[in-house]
This record gives sequence, C-alpha cells and structure tokens, in this order.
Amino acid sequence: MPDFHAPDGTRIHYTDEGDGTPILALAGLTRNGQDFDYVAPHLSTKRLIRMDYRGRGKSAWSGADTYTIPIEAGDVIALLDHLELGQIAILGTSRGGLIAMLLAALAKPRLIGVCLVDVGPELDASGLETIKDYIGKNPVQKTLEDAAIMRAHLLSGFENVPKSRWNEEAERHYIQTPDGLEINYDPTLRDAIISAGTQPMPDLWPLFDALAGLPIALIRGANSDLLSSETANEMARRRPDMIRAEIADRGHVPFLDEPASLEALRAWLTLLP
Repeated sequence: MPDFHAPDGTRIHYTDEGDGTPILALAGLTRNGQDFDYVAPHLSTKRLIRMDYRGRGKSAWSGADTYTIPIEAGDVIALLDHLELGQIAILGTSRGGLIAMLLAALAKPRLIGVCLVDVGPELDASGLETIKDYIGKNPVQKTLEDAAIMRAHLLSGFENVPKSRWNEEAERHYIQTPDGLEINYDPTLRDAIISAGTQPMPDLWPLFDALAGLPIALIRGANSDLLSSETANEMARRRPDMIRAEIADRGHVPFLDEPASLEALRAWLTLLP
C-alpha cells in the first residue's frame, strides 16, 4: 500500500490508479479515499489519486493540533511533489473542497480545475452543529447492520437510497470490534473542530474568487444542511461559467454516482486541459 511522509514526518496513505488526466479526490472531514469508490468506475479513463488525510483512514494519527486545513493542504502539496506531479485537478468533497480553495489562493499553478462537492465559502450553522454533535464519538450501535439502519434513518436529506448502499456506507465508516463499532479516524479530531469553532469564521469568499480562470463545477445535495441554495446561487453569480448540479434526494453529501452528479462531472472533465 503506497504511503509517503509529510514534512513533519507523519505517514500519509494514498492510492494511485489509472492513466490520463490526474484527478486528486479529497474526501470530507472524517472520511477517507473510500468515499470515492462509487464514482471511481466512472473515472476509469483518468488517473484517480486519493489521499487519506492525517488521522483518517489508513494514514497515521498526528494529534488534534495538526488537523487543520492549512496543514492538510500542505500534505497535498507534499503528495504532488512525492508523485512528481506539477499539476492536478481536485475533486473535493466538503473539507476537500475547502482545501482546494485554499490551494487556489496559495498554490494556484498546481491546479488545472476544481469540482466542489456540497461545499462553498459559507457554511450553514445547522450543518456545522450536526457535525459537532457526532464527530469523534463511537456509535452506540453494536453491529454494522445496526449502524446501516441508523444512518438510513438519521442522515438528513437522503431519500430513495437502497439498503445495500447504507450497508456499504457502514462498512466504510466503522470498524467492527468484539466490543462494538469504532470510528475509523482519530477521535481527537473532535478537539480540533471544537477548538476551531471557538474562533470567528473567516471570510472564505476570497478563496473562492481565487479559483478565477480555472474550470470549476459545483455538485450540491438539494437537501444539504451545510451549503445553502443562497450560497450556491452567489457562487454561480460570481462564476456564471461554473458547471452546477443539484442532486435530488440527497443531503450532505451526494454519493457522486447519481446520474446528475455524473453528468456534471463529465462536463467538468471536458474542460480540463
């Protein structure tokens, strides 16, 4: 399994598959490269690279103080250097999209395009509170089957999702142990998020505006509690060329294999150099 070491020595796991235009897939806050298993078959003509953030998935834990967007963006640059890649496109889900926008401001020559998935420069308070409620906690359910049922009932904004998908989601997010289920990331990520929440929210619109000149797309769950339609509309006003898709029956975040998600992705991919 391929790994590299970040500048501070932390071991970071990644996967690198296929040929063609390099697409770096960056997952959400607590998630990892497996999030893109559903869309990967539809990107078979591209080089799909997935990185597990430090403290998540198969990467090493490095402590709450290091679980920040600037440090994780630095890990992305370190990965590109490790792979000797001058430029990539980023498919960024939630936190991955925030990292992509920061990189547009700090290292724009390394980017050839960005697809944002259910994230923008303003984050709704209700969605942030939902994240704070569950992050860093092991589920009370004792089996993956029970966790799948829980996710189907509690995940906001999702409709018409087959049971098999919830089973897959449980397998990707929890580890079965003799004593029950455990989350597959460092629990101290909670401390990092709670600490960040005590600070004033910075103005992220300059980071979004830094995407100027790059092909961009926005895929939003129509029922998202993190990215409001008002924010998405303002993003489209600032970037009228932005490819945009609203995914029905999906909250935060779409699975990316929905027909409307795939249509937007394909349109975005045609714009990449």
